[in-house]
Amino acid sequence: MILLRKLLATWLLLMPLVSLAASSVNINTADSDALVEGLTGIGPQKAMAIVRYRQQYGPFQRVDDLAQVDGIGEKTVDQNRAKMTVSVPQTSK
Repeated sequence: MILLRKLLATWLLLMPLVSLAASSVNINTADSDALVEGLTGIGPQKAMAIVRYRQQYGPFQRVDDLAQVDGIGEKTVDQNRAKMTVSVPQTSK
């Protein structure tokens, strides 16, 4: 019974961390559907603009670089800052 309580307590403590990690959108790897679903103020057209920008210029180095995409301003970046990551995808050698 004590072990069960410890497992339950551990699970309850870790659950918020898992949900935070799951809600994060990597703007360097997310497809247009994930961008629409995960970010506020990003519809299908803006999501496709993000994908096209990445294809043309490469991965974003910082979250703030998202404002360089046509149609996306600082307000949108600020609204989504906590939801976004920019880890650069690994390339095979």
